[in-house]
Amino acid sequence: MTATQANSNGTSKNIDSNSSLKMSDEQLSQLASNIKQWGIEIGFDAVGISDGDLSEHEVHLNAWLDKGMQGEMDYMQKHGSKRTNPSQLVEGTKRVISVRMDYAPADIRAAEQVIEDDTIGYVSRYALGRDYHKVLRARLKKLAQRVQQEIGEFGYRVFTDSAPVMEKALAEKAGLGWIGKHSNLLDSKTGSWFFLGEIYVDLPLPIDKAATNHCGSCQKCIDICPTQAIVGPYQVDARLCISYLTIELKGAIPVDLRSKLGNRIYGCDDCQFVCPWNKFAQTTKEPDFTPREQLTDRKLVDLFAWSEDEFLKNTEGTAIRRIGYQSWLRNIAVSLGNAQTNKAVVSALNQKLLTAEPLLEEHILWALEQHKQQT
Repeated sequence: MTATQANSNGTSKNIDSNSSLKMSDEQLSQLASNIKQWGIEIGFDAVGISDGDLSEHEVHLNAWLDKGMQGEMDYMQKHGSKRTNPSQLVEGTKRVISVRMDYAPADIRAAEQVIEDDTIGYVSRYALGRDYHKVLRARLKKLAQRVQQEIGEFGYRVFTDSAPVMEKALAEKAGLGWIGKHSNLLDSKTGSWFFLGEIYVDLPLPIDKAATNHCGSCQKCIDICPTQAIVGPYQVDARLCISYLTIELKGAIPVDLRSKLGNRIYGCDDCQFVCPWNKFAQTTKEPDFTPREQLTDRKLVDLFAWSEDEFLKNTEGTAIRRIGYQSWLRNIAVSLGNAQTNKAVVSALNQKLLTAEPLLEEHILWALEQHKQQT
């Protein structure tokens, strides 16, 4: 890592690798053990260490990209090999510290019932509390600074679902879980309801044993997917995935997929609900991940009535805000089109149609057509 100052948000600290601390194998082993203990004390639920060899995962990623399954997510390929080569992204990287943080609310199983109620807007459980990027980034920075207090300055950079980082592949190598057939990371003791974060470091720490796969012959996640986006084991076509359609896609949702969204207005958790390993899911200990009342299981017509100011106020500090007001309304319009016909639904659609921008207008008209009440 080249010599630079820590950046303004304190998420990296690079030094000349030639001046790195000289530590014995025994000292490095003890430091690795300490890092895991400090991570738990700071609030993470698991910590592991891996090298940066992602050659096997690179083959899988390139095959996925060659099929165009990333859709409009151009960022998945624009950084070239930096995504699969940590030392190219951050020069001097020798190891990656991966962390896991559980986010499941206490009533996670009850959330399945919400999907059956077409009057309610279903929001993926991860997005109901404070934006996890902010929570994990602060904790990762704190862990890196704790290491620095112990050994002096060293090179590091913090990531939380940011930059070209293959966090699931790195976490798998670090022993935090295996990548399941639905492409989420799974752990046999805690399921999959958790966030991941990383610290790239220039320290030659001992690495952990990679996790082994325990999906076996199970394919419940493949069978349950509303849009059949899991086109094969370990292969998710993002262009069909409801999470992609409601979050990443900026334009119109394909007409042939709209009815399959049901009442899912932000993300989708179906593949996690049916996964047998999630019977071991751990309730989060982090207060910041507590679901916010104004977002949790609210009536679609009430959410659709929000003004842009109300949207910004009610989603402040959450991951939801990043999709923007128009995409939020677009998603809700589709779900209203999938709801049972009643006066309140049709009235809400017609009212919003009066001031709708072209993208939203298209989806409202589609929804009204489902109720045979087009104006």
